[in-house]
Amino acid sequence: MRAPEAEDCLSASLLPAADQSRCDEEGMGVDEMLRRFAGEFGPWQLRQFLLASIAWALNALHTMVVIFADDRESSRPDLCSTGFPAGDWAQSTVEEWMLACGGESYKIGLAQTAFFAGAMIGAAIFGHLSDSFLGRKGALTAACALNASFSLLTAFSPSFPVYVSLRLLTGLSTGGVGLSAFVLATEPVGPSLRASVAMSTFYFSSLGAIAISLTSLLLPSWRRLYAAASIPSVVFLLFVIPFISESPRWHLVRRNLPAAMEVMRSIAKTNGSSIPDNVFLNIDSDKAQDVSASIIHVLRSPATRPRIFFTILINLLGSVVYYGLTLNVGNLGTDIHFGVILNAVAEFPAYAATGIAVRWCGRRRMTASTMAVSGLLCIAGGVLAGKGEMVKAGRLGCAAMGIFSAAAGFDVLYIYTTELFPTAVRNAALGCVTVAGQMGAMTAPMVVAAGGSSVPFFVFGVCEVVAGTFSWGLPETFNRPLYETMEELEGREGLPEKLSSPIV
Repeated sequence: MRAPEAEDCLSASLLPAADQSRCDEEGMGVDEMLRRFAGEFGPWQLRQFLLASIAWALNALHTMVVIFADDRESSRPDLCSTGFPAGDWAQSTVEEWMLACGGESYKIGLAQTAFFAGAMIGAAIFGHLSDSFLGRKGALTAACALNASFSLLTAFSPSFPVYVSLRLLTGLSTGGVGLSAFVLATEPVGPSLRASVAMSTFYFSSLGAIAISLTSLLLPSWRRLYAAASIPSVVFLLFVIPFISESPRWHLVRRNLPAAMEVMRSIAKTNGSSIPDNVFLNIDSDKAQDVSASIIHVLRSPATRPRIFFTILINLLGSVVYYGLTLNVGNLGTDIHFGVILNAVAEFPAYAATGIAVRWCGRRRMTASTMAVSGLLCIAGGVLAGKGEMVKAGRLGCAAMGIFSAAAGFDVLYIYTTELFPTAVRNAALGCVTVAGQMGAMTAPMVVAAGGSSVPFFVFGVCEVVAGTFSWGLPETFNRPLYETMEELEGREGLPEKLSSPIV
């Protein structure tokens, strides 16, 4: 039996040529159009990737600045007895508001916890907005504008409560920067290179951590440091975002087909190619998209409900370890600037190795194995007790290798999450998972504050091993398509044939 389309075109062949033109048209998805016509990764995607990924460096600036601004070490050993001199530039908030004196020490980690709490709320808000009317670029623009404003205002905080409140608001805006930038950088890339490009975005985060550490050496005043941290966001907002293009996938699921085709033709032209006039983007008409799709749809669907459940748990536990190992530098007896830079440098080979491995290995296996290795290294660091130099060196080595594996697992999970959910709810799902990550980040300072050289390591080890175990509850996405709609995923995910990978 002929398909209806074939019958229609056979009938149309008896009609004038003008009536047959629709039979020559070819509809396809974004991935197929990138593969066949526009180019999977060319000058257009390279420019988009570099511009959007700068936002990850800004993310690191606003996240890590609090480590130096709230440094416990004071240049005034007699501070509690003499007080801080009026008119002087304080090295840290601990100095200016004497947080280490008179039972006020519990406040030292409060600003850090407030920041991660804000990031948790912001990830949920901006995740939904970027999937809905605001779009990826609109969400990134709004988040960066708020980020720069709140960071600058923080530099003029008149009191500690105002300081904590502004850190909360800075975190709220920071929560929308990373996920919007990640999707903008990776969605226009073709299937064969998307994973490697996705992994490369995280290099910018490490560069941002190194930059803020070096800046804090040049600007020892916490107020000047916050002011300096806001400047790159202003530059990014004014001179970079205007040159970033909206994702064609977002236009497509919003049923703005002309805008989606305009972006695709721009990609093809810049890459030295062209898209035939009879080729167009489409979404299967039998799988009509509800543009109001949100995290509620993810929770209601039996296909995505277990996915969001496991990714939330894994990201929560993994974040405790990832951020905890960074914050735990002070318990290792090393300089805080050296520790932050060492951890950032240790992540570079992790990203490189993972960027190669994702082209050949399944996501589930990579997530489970990297997290298990990180957990075992953390447990080994906890076992190393004592104060000798060799013990300190061994513990520092376990921490560096542990964050190497933790960074690899953490970043594979980010890619894994983008593959597990369709375009219509991808940012909402990423936002929800990021919320869980920020909850873990809020917990990390408390684990570190538990003190000692062994307890934090044991906690991190257990969290990482459990997170790796949970990853086996997720379906494998290697060699599966990147779906556009919830209906597509629910209707086609169970197909047995091997399909081209969404990321590889």
